[in-house]
Amino acid sequence: MFRQRTWNRKLLQAHSVDMRQFAGAQPAVLPNGMRFIQAYNTSGLRFSVLPDRGLDIWMADYRGVPLTWLSRGAPYPPDFGQTWLQQFNGGLLTTCGLTHVGPPERQQTSDSRGGIHGPYSRLRADAVTYQSGWTTADAYHVEIAAEIAQAGLFAEQLVLARTYAFNLTDPVVHLTDTVTNLGDTAAPLMVLYHVNLGYPLLSDGSQLLVSSTVYPRDDTARAGLATWDTYASATPGYTEQVFFHHLKLSNSIARVALVNGDFGLSLEWDSRQMPYLSQWKYTRQGTYVAALEPGNCIPEGQHAARENGRLRMLQPGNTACFQLRIAVLDSAEAVNALRAAINEELHQGAPISACKLDDYA
Repeated sequence: MFRQRTWNRKLLQAHSVDMRQFAGAQPAVLPNGMRFIQAYNTSGLRFSVLPDRGLDIWMADYRGVPLTWLSRGAPYPPDFGQTWLQQFNGGLLTTCGLTHVGPPERQQTSDSRGGIHGPYSRLRADAVTYQSGWTTADAYHVEIAAEIAQAGLFAEQLVLARTYAFNLTDPVVHLTDTVTNLGDTAAPLMVLYHVNLGYPLLSDGSQLLVSSTVYPRDDTARAGLATWDTYASATPGYTEQVFFHHLKLSNSIARVALVNGDFGLSLEWDSRQMPYLSQWKYTRQGTYVAALEPGNCIPEGQHAARENGRLRMLQPGNTACFQLRIAVLDSAEAVNALRAAINEELHQGAPISACKLDDYA
Protein backbone atom coordinates (compact mmCIF):
# COMPACT_ATOMS: atom_id res chain seq x y z
CA MET A 1 0.00 0.00 0.00
CA PHE A 2 2.87 2.37 0.69
CA ARG A 3 3.96 2.18 -2.95
CA GLN A 4 0.83 4.12 -3.92
CA ARG A 5 1.67 7.13 -1.77
CA THR A 6 2.68 10.45 -3.28
CA TRP A 7 6.12 11.13 -1.83
CA ASN A 8 6.18 14.92 -2.13
CA ARG A 9 8.18 17.50 -0.24
CA LYS A 10 5.28 18.92 1.75
CA LEU A 11 4.13 15.51 2.94
CA LEU A 12 7.56 14.27 3.98
CA GLN A 13 8.66 17.48 5.67
CA ALA A 14 5.46 17.39 7.72
CA HIS A 15 6.60 14.05 9.16
CA SER A 16 10.40 14.35 9.35
CA VAL A 17 13.10 17.01 9.32
CA ASP A 18 15.74 14.59 8.00
CA MET A 19 15.38 13.14 4.49
CA ARG A 20 17.83 10.38 5.36
CA GLN A 21 14.77 8.65 6.79
CA PHE A 22 13.63 8.06 3.20
CA ALA A 23 16.63 8.14 0.85
CA GLY A 24 20.33 8.76 1.04
CA ALA A 25 23.91 7.56 0.96
CA GLN A 26 25.50 6.70 4.28
CA PRO A 27 29.31 6.32 4.48
CA ALA A 28 30.99 3.94 6.92
CA VAL A 29 34.21 1.99 7.38
CA LEU A 30 34.24 -1.81 7.41
CA PRO A 31 36.25 -3.81 10.00
CA ASN A 32 38.91 -4.51 7.35
CA GLY A 33 39.42 -0.76 6.91
CA MET A 34 37.61 -0.42 3.59
CA ARG A 35 35.34 2.55 2.98
CA PHE A 36 31.70 1.62 2.43
CA ILE A 37 28.68 3.62 1.25
CA GLN A 38 25.13 2.32 1.73
CA ALA A 39 22.60 3.86 -0.69
CA TYR A 40 18.84 3.40 -0.43
CA ASN A 41 15.44 4.90 -1.26
CA THR A 42 11.75 4.34 -0.59
CA SER A 43 11.34 1.84 -3.43
CA GLY A 44 13.12 -0.81 -1.36
CA LEU A 45 16.31 -0.68 -3.43
CA ARG A 46 19.58 -0.81 -1.48
CA PHE A 47 23.09 -0.99 -2.86
CA SER A 48 26.56 -0.56 -1.41
CA VAL A 49 29.43 1.24 -3.08
CA LEU A 50 33.14 0.59 -2.43
CA PRO A 51 35.35 3.70 -2.82
CA ASP A 52 38.47 1.57 -2.32
CA ARG A 53 37.51 -0.70 -5.24
CA GLY A 54 36.92 1.81 -8.03
CA LEU A 55 33.61 3.03 -6.57
CA ASP A 56 32.03 -0.17 -7.88
CA ILE A 57 28.75 -1.59 -6.54
CA TRP A 58 29.03 -4.56 -4.19
CA MET A 59 25.90 -5.79 -2.36
CA ALA A 60 22.50 -4.96 -3.84
CA ASP A 61 19.00 -6.06 -2.98
CA TYR A 62 15.41 -5.08 -3.64
CA ARG A 63 12.97 -5.43 -0.76
CA GLY A 64 15.27 -7.98 0.81
CA VAL A 65 15.71 -10.04 -2.38
CA PRO A 66 19.40 -10.30 -3.37
CA LEU A 67 20.19 -9.15 -6.90
CA THR A 68 23.81 -10.26 -7.14
CA TRP A 69 26.32 -12.97 -6.25
CA LEU A 70 29.01 -12.31 -3.62
CA SER A 71 32.42 -13.93 -3.42
CA ARG A 72 33.17 -15.56 -0.07
CA GLY A 73 35.10 -13.18 2.18
CA ALA A 74 34.36 -10.13 0.02
CA PRO A 75 34.81 -7.24 -0.13
CA TYR A 76 38.58 -7.60 -0.39
CA PRO A 77 40.90 -4.64 0.18
CA PRO A 78 42.83 -3.91 -3.04
CA ASP A 79 45.99 -5.98 -3.27
CA PHE A 80 48.08 -6.04 -6.44
CA GLY A 81 50.03 -8.97 -5.04
CA GLN A 82 47.02 -11.18 -5.71
CA THR A 83 45.38 -12.06 -9.01
CA TRP A 84 42.25 -10.34 -10.31
CA LEU A 85 40.26 -13.54 -9.74
CA GLN A 86 41.46 -13.78 -6.12
CA GLN A 87 40.34 -10.18 -5.65
CA PHE A 88 37.00 -10.54 -7.46
CA ASN A 89 34.29 -9.38 -5.06
CA GLY A 90 31.35 -10.40 -7.21
CA GLY A 91 28.80 -7.71 -6.50
CA LEU A 92 26.43 -5.95 -8.84
CA LEU A 93 29.02 -3.96 -10.79
CA THR A 94 32.71 -4.64 -11.38
CA THR A 95 34.34 -2.25 -13.84
CA CYS A 96 36.91 -3.78 -16.19
CA GLY A 97 39.57 -1.63 -17.85
CA LEU A 98 40.55 1.09 -18.42
CA THR A 99 43.18 0.08 -21.00
CA HIS A 100 42.77 -3.71 -21.01
CA VAL A 101 39.85 -6.12 -20.73
CA GLY A 102 40.39 -9.83 -21.17
CA PRO A 103 43.02 -12.46 -20.35
CA PRO A 104 46.44 -11.48 -18.95
CA GLU A 105 48.98 -10.19 -21.45
CA ARG A 106 52.09 -8.01 -21.50
CA GLN A 107 51.15 -4.44 -22.34
CA GLN A 108 53.07 -2.00 -24.47
CA THR A 109 53.44 0.31 -21.45
CA SER A 110 55.50 -0.46 -18.37
CA ASP A 111 52.44 -0.68 -16.11
CA SER A 112 52.92 -4.04 -14.35
CA ARG A 113 49.46 -4.06 -12.75
CA GLY A 114 47.78 -5.55 -15.80
CA GLY A 115 46.54 -9.09 -15.84
CA ILE A 116 42.99 -10.16 -16.42
CA HIS A 117 40.55 -7.27 -16.94
CA GLY A 118 43.04 -4.53 -16.04
CA PRO A 119 43.75 -2.71 -12.77
CA TYR A 120 40.69 -0.47 -12.48
CA SER A 121 38.66 -2.48 -9.95
CA ARG A 122 41.58 -2.31 -7.49
CA LEU A 123 42.03 1.46 -7.66
CA ARG A 124 41.00 3.78 -4.83
CA ALA A 125 38.65 6.70 -5.37
CA ASP A 126 39.53 10.27 -4.40
CA ALA A 127 37.33 13.26 -3.62
CA VAL A 128 34.24 11.21 -2.77
CA THR A 129 31.23 13.53 -2.46
CA TYR A 130 27.52 13.22 -1.71
CA GLN A 131 24.75 15.53 -2.85
CA SER A 132 21.02 15.35 -2.24
CA GLY A 133 18.05 17.66 -2.45
CA TRP A 134 14.72 18.55 -3.94
CA THR A 135 14.74 19.60 -7.60
CA THR A 136 10.94 20.10 -7.70
CA ALA A 137 8.13 19.68 -5.19
CA ASP A 138 7.98 15.96 -5.93
CA ALA A 139 11.52 15.13 -7.10
CA TYR A 140 14.29 14.35 -4.60
CA HIS A 141 17.65 13.19 -5.96
CA VAL A 142 20.78 11.68 -4.42
CA GLU A 143 24.23 11.59 -6.05
CA ILE A 144 27.48 9.87 -5.13
CA ALA A 145 30.55 11.06 -7.02
CA ALA A 146 34.30 10.52 -7.04
CA GLU A 147 37.40 10.46 -9.22
CA ILE A 148 39.55 7.42 -9.88
CA ALA A 149 42.98 7.74 -11.51
CA GLN A 150 44.68 5.03 -13.54
CA ALA A 151 48.14 6.47 -13.97
CA GLY A 152 51.81 5.78 -13.43
CA LEU A 153 55.29 6.97 -14.36
CA PHE A 154 56.01 5.97 -17.99
CA ALA A 155 52.38 4.80 -18.29
CA GLU A 156 48.93 6.12 -19.15
CA GLN A 157 47.51 9.18 -17.38
CA LEU A 158 43.77 8.53 -17.22
CA VAL A 159 41.22 9.82 -14.74
CA LEU A 160 37.63 8.61 -14.49
CA ALA A 161 34.94 10.82 -12.93
CA ARG A 162 32.06 8.63 -11.73
CA THR A 163 28.58 9.60 -10.57
CA TYR A 164 25.71 7.44 -9.32
CA ALA A 165 22.33 9.17 -9.30
CA PHE A 166 18.97 7.93 -8.06
CA ASN A 167 15.71 9.48 -6.93
CA LEU A 168 13.38 9.07 -3.98
CA THR A 169 10.95 6.50 -5.32
CA ASP A 170 12.27 4.41 -8.23
CA PRO A 171 14.40 1.22 -8.13
CA VAL A 172 16.72 2.72 -10.72
CA VAL A 173 20.39 3.77 -10.61
CA HIS A 174 22.01 5.97 -13.25
CA LEU A 175 25.77 5.56 -13.69
CA THR A 176 27.81 8.18 -15.56
CA ASP A 177 31.53 7.75 -16.17
CA THR A 178 33.70 10.33 -17.90
CA VAL A 179 37.24 9.22 -18.76
CA THR A 180 39.84 11.91 -19.55
CA ASN A 181 43.32 11.38 -20.97
CA LEU A 182 45.58 13.78 -19.09
CA GLY A 183 48.71 12.47 -20.77
CA ASP A 184 50.46 13.68 -23.91
CA THR A 185 50.07 10.45 -25.91
CA ALA A 186 47.06 8.47 -27.05
CA ALA A 187 45.98 5.70 -24.66
CA PRO A 188 44.05 2.49 -25.36
CA LEU A 189 40.53 2.73 -23.94
CA MET A 190 38.79 -0.53 -23.06
CA VAL A 191 35.82 -0.26 -20.68
CA LEU A 192 33.42 -3.07 -19.82
CA TYR A 193 30.79 -3.16 -17.08
CA HIS A 194 30.66 -6.62 -15.48
CA VAL A 195 27.09 -6.67 -14.04
CA ASN A 196 26.89 -9.83 -11.93
CA LEU A 197 23.54 -11.42 -11.14
CA GLY A 198 22.85 -14.16 -8.62
CA TYR A 199 20.22 -16.32 -6.99
CA PRO A 200 17.21 -16.07 -6.81
CA LEU A 201 16.93 -13.56 -9.69
CA LEU A 202 19.23 -15.95 -11.52
CA SER A 203 17.78 -19.45 -11.18
CA ASP A 204 16.50 -22.39 -13.18
CA GLY A 205 14.32 -20.97 -15.96
CA SER A 206 15.59 -17.37 -15.86
CA GLN A 207 15.68 -15.82 -19.33
CA LEU A 208 17.84 -13.22 -21.03
CA LEU A 209 15.94 -10.70 -23.13
CA VAL A 210 18.00 -9.01 -25.84
CA SER A 211 17.61 -8.10 -29.50
CA SER A 212 20.74 -9.41 -31.19
CA THR A 213 22.56 -11.93 -33.30
CA VAL A 214 24.49 -14.22 -30.96
CA TYR A 215 28.04 -15.53 -31.44
CA PRO A 216 29.73 -18.09 -29.16
CA ARG A 217 33.25 -17.24 -28.02
CA ASP A 218 34.66 -20.77 -28.34
CA ASP A 219 33.76 -24.46 -28.66
CA THR A 220 32.48 -24.64 -25.09
CA ALA A 221 30.02 -21.84 -25.72
CA ARG A 222 29.17 -23.28 -29.13
CA ALA A 223 27.96 -26.44 -27.40
CA GLY A 224 25.49 -24.30 -25.42
CA LEU A 225 24.38 -22.03 -28.26
CA ALA A 226 20.88 -23.57 -28.42
CA THR A 227 20.20 -22.45 -24.85
CA TRP A 228 22.18 -19.19 -24.72
CA ASP A 229 19.16 -17.22 -23.44
CA THR A 230 18.06 -19.55 -20.63
CA TYR A 231 19.68 -20.57 -17.38
CA ALA A 232 19.69 -23.95 -15.63
CA SER A 233 19.93 -24.93 -11.98
CA ALA A 234 23.27 -25.04 -10.17
CA THR A 235 25.48 -27.71 -11.76
CA PRO A 236 28.66 -29.25 -10.28
CA GLY A 237 31.68 -28.75 -12.54
CA TYR A 238 29.93 -26.33 -14.92
CA THR A 239 32.35 -24.74 -17.41
CA GLU A 240 31.86 -21.06 -18.21
CA GLN A 241 30.20 -20.07 -21.46
CA VAL A 242 30.66 -16.67 -23.10
CA PHE A 243 28.57 -15.21 -25.91
CA PHE A 244 28.97 -11.98 -27.88
CA HIS A 245 25.90 -10.08 -29.10
CA HIS A 246 25.60 -7.98 -32.23
CA LEU A 247 22.74 -5.74 -31.18
CA LYS A 248 19.78 -5.05 -33.46
CA LEU A 249 18.24 -1.64 -32.74
CA SER A 250 15.87 0.88 -34.26
CA ASN A 251 17.73 3.76 -32.56
CA SER A 252 20.88 4.11 -30.49
CA ILE A 253 19.43 2.95 -27.17
CA ALA A 254 20.27 -0.66 -26.22
CA ARG A 255 18.35 -2.66 -23.61
CA VAL A 256 18.89 -6.07 -22.08
CA ALA A 257 17.26 -7.79 -19.11
CA LEU A 258 17.45 -10.95 -17.07
CA VAL A 259 13.94 -11.92 -16.01
CA ASN A 260 12.47 -14.57 -13.79
CA GLY A 261 8.68 -14.68 -13.91
CA ASP A 262 7.37 -11.23 -13.02
CA PHE A 263 10.72 -10.00 -11.70
CA GLY A 264 13.88 -8.88 -13.43
CA LEU A 265 16.77 -6.47 -13.79
CA SER A 266 17.40 -4.41 -16.91
CA LEU A 267 20.33 -2.45 -18.31
CA GLU A 268 20.04 0.44 -20.75
CA TRP A 269 22.80 2.37 -22.50
CA ASP A 270 23.73 4.28 -25.63
CA SER A 271 25.17 1.88 -28.19
CA ARG A 272 27.20 4.72 -29.71
CA GLN A 273 29.19 4.78 -26.46
CA MET A 274 29.21 1.01 -25.97
CA PRO A 275 28.48 -1.02 -29.12
CA TYR A 276 29.31 -4.40 -27.56
CA LEU A 277 27.45 -6.73 -25.21
CA SER A 278 29.11 -9.83 -23.77
CA GLN A 279 27.23 -12.52 -21.84
CA TRP A 280 28.94 -14.69 -19.22
CA LYS A 281 27.25 -17.85 -17.91
CA TYR A 282 28.78 -19.61 -14.90
CA THR A 283 25.96 -21.48 -13.20
CA ARG A 284 28.23 -23.71 -11.18
CA GLN A 285 27.25 -25.18 -7.83
CA GLY A 286 28.37 -22.81 -5.07
CA THR A 287 29.52 -20.10 -7.47
CA TYR A 288 26.22 -19.60 -9.25
CA VAL A 289 26.57 -16.35 -11.16
CA ALA A 290 26.02 -14.83 -14.58
CA ALA A 291 27.01 -11.46 -15.98
CA LEU A 292 25.71 -9.00 -18.55
CA GLU A 293 28.59 -6.91 -19.85
CA PRO A 294 28.02 -3.81 -22.00
CA GLY A 295 31.22 -2.15 -23.10
CA ASN A 296 33.16 -0.39 -25.81
CA CYS A 297 35.01 -3.69 -26.25
CA ILE A 298 34.71 -7.44 -25.72
CA PRO A 299 36.94 -9.28 -23.22
CA GLU A 300 39.59 -10.32 -25.74
CA GLY A 301 42.61 -8.34 -24.54
CA GLN A 302 44.30 -5.26 -25.90
CA HIS A 303 46.43 -7.06 -28.47
CA ALA A 304 43.54 -8.98 -30.04
CA ALA A 305 41.37 -5.86 -30.04
CA ARG A 306 44.10 -3.99 -31.94
CA GLU A 307 44.60 -6.81 -34.43
CA ASN A 308 40.86 -7.16 -35.06
CA GLY A 309 40.15 -3.46 -35.48
CA ARG A 310 38.16 -3.14 -32.26
CA LEU A 311 40.60 -1.15 -30.12
CA ARG A 312 39.56 2.42 -29.37
CA MET A 313 42.21 5.05 -28.59
CA LEU A 314 41.66 8.11 -26.42
CA GLN A 315 43.68 11.07 -27.66
CA PRO A 316 45.52 13.48 -25.33
CA GLY A 317 43.14 15.93 -23.66
CA ASN A 318 40.06 14.09 -24.93
CA THR A 319 37.25 12.57 -22.92
CA ALA A 320 34.90 9.63 -23.38
CA CYS A 321 31.55 9.30 -21.62
CA PHE A 322 29.76 6.08 -20.68
CA GLN A 323 26.28 5.95 -19.17
CA LEU A 324 24.43 2.93 -17.81
CA ARG A 325 20.91 2.71 -16.40
CA ILE A 326 20.30 -0.19 -13.99
CA ALA A 327 16.64 -0.82 -13.15
CA VAL A 328 14.65 -3.40 -11.21
CA LEU A 329 11.57 -4.74 -13.00
CA ASP A 330 9.19 -5.44 -10.15
CA SER A 331 5.94 -6.41 -11.84
CA ALA A 332 4.54 -8.53 -14.64
CA GLU A 333 3.58 -5.32 -16.45
CA ALA A 334 7.16 -4.02 -16.36
CA VAL A 335 8.61 -7.34 -17.52
CA ASN A 336 6.04 -7.76 -20.31
CA ALA A 337 6.49 -4.20 -21.54
CA LEU A 338 10.23 -4.62 -21.88
CA ARG A 339 9.82 -8.06 -23.42
CA ALA A 340 7.50 -6.58 -26.07
CA ALA A 341 9.86 -3.68 -26.80
CA ILE A 342 12.88 -5.95 -27.19
CA ASN A 343 10.90 -8.39 -29.35
CA GLU A 344 9.91 -5.51 -31.63
CA GLU A 345 13.57 -4.51 -31.94
CA LEU A 346 14.46 -8.11 -32.80
CA HIS A 347 12.06 -8.12 -35.76
CA GLN A 348 12.33 -4.51 -36.92
CA GLY A 349 15.73 -3.31 -35.74
CA ALA A 350 18.93 -3.31 -37.78
CA PRO A 351 22.38 -4.54 -36.69
CA ILE A 352 24.37 -1.58 -35.36
CA SER A 353 27.28 -0.63 -37.58
CA ALA A 354 29.82 0.10 -34.83
CA CYS A 355 29.88 -3.52 -33.66
CA LYS A 356 32.51 -5.63 -35.42
CA LEU A 357 32.22 -9.36 -34.73
CA ASP A 358 32.85 -10.80 -38.19
CA ASP A 359 35.68 -12.98 -36.88
CA TYR A 360 33.18 -14.81 -34.62
CA ALA A 361 30.49 -15.25 -37.27
